Amino acid sequence: MQFFIKVLFLMLFVTDMFAAASYSASFKSKKIYPLGKRVYERRCKSIDVHNYATFEKLGLAIEQNMQCKNLKSEYKDALALYLWDIVREKKKTSHFPSLAVSHKQKCPVCGMFLYKYPRWVSMIEYKDGKTLYFDGLKDMFKYYFSHHKQIQGIYTKDYYTQKVIDVTNAYLVIGSDVYGPMGNELIALSDQKSAKNFLYDHRGKKILRFKDITEKMVYKLDE
Repeated sequence: MQFFIKVLFLMLFVTDMFAAASYSASFKSKKIYPLGKRVYERRCKSIDVHNYATFEKLGLAIEQNMQCKNLKSEYKDALALYLWDIVREKKKTSHFPSLAVSHKQKCPVCGMFLYKYPRWVSMIEYKDGKTLYFDGLKDMFKYYFSHHKQIQGIYTKDYYTQKVIDVTNAYLVIGSDVYGPMGNELIALSDQKSAKNFLYDHRGKKILRFKDITEKMVYKLDE
């Protein structure tokens, strides 16, 4: 009987976790992840997220871990999401370059000082090691369409998490009410769910992928 009660409890915990996983990206970034980080650093550092292949298995491991056993349900949810979304992803994207810029660097398209707009900085990296930084994806694409050969990588920051992401794999929202340093912008999100949330919250027109972006579309943002 005790075995079945334990299994039922674990199923309920996992169900709660998937409900927590449906929080908006903005709420996770502001509330869930900071709470999960505190719980991890104070109580549950013995858990290595890289040992678990799925979110569900991680949740069961947290429930069975002695150090985390007496945590409140909301603390366990926050811990699981922090480990899965932040700690696990950090290892996967650690090879991405930093988008830190100096006070002297300017956007090669519009001439703006980039340090004033750190959340919008985007970068093109060429195979010869040359790097160019821009004050947003709009100006980055303007440059790209004229200088697209021998490119090693294209990077920007996820709008919500501010983590560096590969633009060629990103979900790009166009026509929203969020403006960058140069007005209308393409907004980059790392996953489709976050992009849909952003589209709904900020009245965006469409979610596009890198291959969908055209030069005409980019210049139309200036109108």
